[in-house]
Amino acid sequence: MAEVSSATVSRALTSPERVSEATRERITAAVVETGYTVNQMARSLRLRAAKTILIAIPNIGNPFYSTILDAVVQDAAERGYGVLVANRLGGDPTLGLKDYFYSNRADGLLLFDATLNLEALQDLPLVRGNRPLVLSCDDIPDAPLDLVMTDNRDAADTATRHLIELGHKRIGTVRSRTTPNVVSERHSGFERALKRANLLIRQDWIWQGDHTIGGGIVAAESWLALNERPTAMFCGNDETAIGFISRLRQAGIDCPRDVSVVGFDDIAVAQHLSPALTTMRQPRYYMGKVATALLLDILEGPTAERTPTRRILKSELIIRASTASPRDFN
Repeated sequence: MAEVSSATVSRALTSPERVSEATRERITAAVVETGYTVNQMARSLRLRAAKTILIAIPNIGNPFYSTILDAVVQDAAERGYGVLVANRLGGDPTLGLKDYFYSNRADGLLLFDATLNLEALQDLPLVRGNRPLVLSCDDIPDAPLDLVMTDNRDAADTATRHLIELGHKRIGTVRSRTTPNVVSERHSGFERALKRANLLIRQDWIWQGDHTIGGGIVAAESWLALNERPTAMFCGNDETAIGFISRLRQAGIDCPRDVSVVGFDDIAVAQHLSPALTTMRQPRYYMGKVATALLLDILEGPTAERTPTRRILKSELIIRASTASPRDFN
């Protein structure tokens, strides 16, 4: 219809500056009249690039990840990339992720799920001599991977120190999810703060969480069953803290009068709870932007092996109404 070759149409759509204005106008009119769109699958097969990145997250229902995902989708789109989301893959999840690459459906991976076997992912096809993978969850010591994460250990230390400075000496925790890859950085920070203050780390005041409201409820049941209870709790994330506080309220236990609680993440609902939740604010949106930019730079950068980048972002203590000085328990 435009009376030009398919190659000229391709140039007009991808590099319009290489085609004369009159030809562009003729092609644009033909595109409008025919309703033509680029066959992205065919283009990907020809270029051997999907122009798509994959983000793997453990729980898309957790509002912590929705904020990150929003940043990833927006920034990827601005650079011409689509985003696929892998959430709780069944079977062997590492095989599922690698299938995206070997079937040419994704060019790179943003990994926000530390429960996966990273060793099995380190044989992903190289792009320009580099691994097209950015890790953004718990640190994996000595792994030659690009990393964007927050200062989990220091942030947990800060949260615990806040409770200590309020006068609490009996402090427990619902620890973050542990994985085969790492020891929870947040739990390490919690223990570091207690040791520095010469406070006892009691194993019966440590509960294993799973980053869910339900996990917080289970921990609260155990807390209620204790004869001697902590007067303050550091929870591995906000959803855990929400479940913990809600179950105690059902049992007539007031926060912070009877127990102070600190969360982690500062999800949107944290400030609207009763009591409003004291928590560590992670720069989630910025984390998503930095991780996306790093991955796309790997995909589009020079053809040369590079040293992996490590970006550690700072968290901020947000003090609200769920923490206070302990009552006199003598």
